Amino acid sequence: MRRTIFDLDVLRTFSTGMELGNFAKAAEKLSRSTSAVSAQLKKLEEQAGTPIFRKVGRGLALTDAGETMLGYARRLLELNDEAAAAVHSVELEGWVRLGLQEDFGENLLPDVLGRFARAHPKVRIEARVVRNSELLDRITSGKLDLALAWSDGSLTAHCERIGEVPMRWIGPAEGAPGWHASTGEPMPLASLEAPCLMRSAATRALDEAGISWRLAFVSPSLGGLWAATAAGLGLTIRTPVGLPAKVRALAPGAVGLPELPKLGLVLHRAEAELQPAAARLGELVVQSVHGALISAH
Repeated sequence: MRRTIFDLDVLRTFSTGMELGNFAKAAEKLSRSTSAVSAQLKKLEEQAGTPIFRKVGRGLALTDAGETMLGYARRLLELNDEAAAAVHSVELEGWVRLGLQEDFGENLLPDVLGRFARAHPKVRIEARVVRNSELLDRITSGKLDLALAWSDGSLTAHCERIGEVPMRWIGPAEGAPGWHASTGEPMPLASLEAPCLMRSAATRALDEAGISWRLAFVSPSLGGLWAATAAGLGLTIRTPVGLPAKVRALAPGAVGLPELPKLGLVLHRAEAELQPAAARLGELVVQSVHGALISAH
């Protein structure tokens, strides 16, 4: 049986197109013509020996084989990039201070730190998982080199919008949410302490929909919020990113709740030109976030 060796360049085009949601954008980003990208995708299907795309209206969606291929493509590209960074930056040293919003602390941080540490064992990393307002304060005061934060419209001197993710009403994983708009009872809201972007979005959406609400539970951390929501003390608002198994995102319009907007995600940098170690860690954060956002949609 002939061994299949996938072309990493083709896999990068495939992965980039799926991240951007458009292969024309991928062609532009990768400085290729649309015809060259089409040829690469045709080559990928030939190498795979099975269709990886299916037509949906005027667009394309992945087949089951395509979903599998995308997962492996990301892993292969990550390993390739990690190897290249390790070989070309063997002597990379220094100290990087990274800040993350709580939603990304458990699922993104271990992956990013593991990949970075394997490639650059001499670099010391200080990670801080805190609320949005503290992240921005620490960036502007020079106490962090990088900060991944939800966007409230505030900009720092050196920041990059790297994506957006839908906000969702969150309820317990098991059983019914325990409240429905048709009852006329105030919606029990579980929330983080103010100031909180998502708490503000929740109360604004409820007020605009004419749905009364009450603060049923307030927590200083996500751990407490998840516990209260799982126990049925109230519904909360978050994104599908980093949800633990004990809670679930409710379908849009469920139990009579209003639709919610999307929330931007921004990577803030302390300086326009970071030190090599911090710049490389920033690249890994952006890669991991793109993967997380694709899964969240």
